[in-house]
Amino acid sequence: MNETVKSLKELFIRDLDRLANEIECFSDESQLWKLSGEIKNSPGNLCLHICGNLKFFIGTNIGNTGYTRQRDDEFSLKNVPKSDLLQNIQETNKIVEAALNKFDLRLLDQPYPIEVFGKPITHINFLIHLSGHLNYHLGQINYNRRLID
Repeated sequence: MNETVKSLKELFIRDLDRLANEIECFSDESQLWKLSGEIKNSPGNLCLHICGNLKFFIGTNIGNTGYTRQRDDEFSLKNVPKSDLLQNIQETNKIVEAALNKFDLRLLDQPYPIEVFGKPITHINFLIHLSGHLNYHLGQINYNRRLID
């Protein structure tokens, strides 16, 4: 395994573990679905979004898992039990790890199969973007938890 892919895999695993920790830290499960002020997405919905995003963009398009994303559900579902969110994170972690373990290194500098930003982007650049995306929302969840919980 290439050092870059190995490092990215370690970051995804670490940060999904951090996501699980954030979700576990909510003392009142109902707070996972609470909105406050200008906050448009609850921590629970952000968790669903992170998992759906990674299961699709890494699991389906790199790992060939066949996962079908229901992006609207990521933002519309409510009151999903904390245990289900944690199970979803654990499943996502396994999918990401498995996909990156078998990643074809010849694809690193090749275009990712979907033009997400309206133009071609390499696999490596998109994986880096996905790591940043995960951390962006992880920060939102952390901040939200400290405000609400």
